[in-house]
Amino acid sequence: MRFRAKAVDFTCIEQFTKVVSIIAKMTQLCVLRLTETKLFFILNDKVAKGGIWCEMNASNFFDEYRMDGVGEDANEIYLEVTPDDIVRSMKTAHAAKSVKIKLTKKFSPCLTFEIELASKTGQSRNVVHDLPVNVIGRKLWNEYKEPSVPDFDVSIHMPPLKSVKTVVERMKNLGTYVEVSANHSGEMRLRIETEHVTVSTHFKDLEVAELDSGDSQTQRRDMSTMYGAKVDIRRLLLFLAGQQLHAQRIVCNIVDERVLHFYLIQEDVTMQFYMPIIHQ
Repeated sequence: MRFRAKAVDFTCIEQFTKVVSIIAKMTQLCVLRLTETKLFFILNDKVAKGGIWCEMNASNFFDEYRMDGVGEDANEIYLEVTPDDIVRSMKTAHAAKSVKIKLTKKFSPCLTFEIELASKTGQSRNVVHDLPVNVIGRKLWNEYKEPSVPDFDVSIHMPPLKSVKTVVERMKNLGTYVEVSANHSGEMRLRIETEHVTVSTHFKDLEVAELDSGDSQTQRRDMSTMYGAKVDIRRLLLFLAGQQLHAQRIVCNIVDERVLHFYLIQEDVTMQFYMPIIHQ
């Protein structure tokens, strides 16, 4: 079982750091899945923290990438990692000539980050970080499959996240939970409701991602009907604060009172987030 990757392009190093920073804002622990061509960061805790599925093409981030899995019939590696440790290690890489990541065996299994820095004298110096990880056995791999996607009641493209974040930050002083809802007319609503006050903000003329146009149920659907789900306002803010990727598209998918799912699409990475739903 071996893993080794090397990045020399500053943009790739910076983008990798941004991706892991987003994961670190959402969870203290996650699973890093390594395959022959891809890396995945996975969190499967929809009840408490929500679910995360982040998929990255290795060739978009690393100039060198080699992985030999646990066996010929299972050429993959699953590691439990602390994303914040990776972020702290990568902070020293902001002016790096290269970053190497290796799976090593020291006092315990580790992800070792070797960061080559240039000095004013022209000589390079290396900074090494050994991050302890837990190797996950094959019998547990099924717990970290890509989450199945339900039939959503509505799928709508998000307005600028900066605008949404500003609204939600103001709402957090009024209550604990916020309802996110949308309809097939391109309207999204954020609403907070307490014993003393109800406040809502509406975003209109958003693009709706329609399902199969041949679906008779979709054709009969009332365009103005709102479908929504209630979530912890602090969890939603963590998601909004962490979006540094400037994704090409962010789609919000809703199953009424059951699912709030965000799908981020970027050229070199895709990310899915399932928010824990509040039932009350």
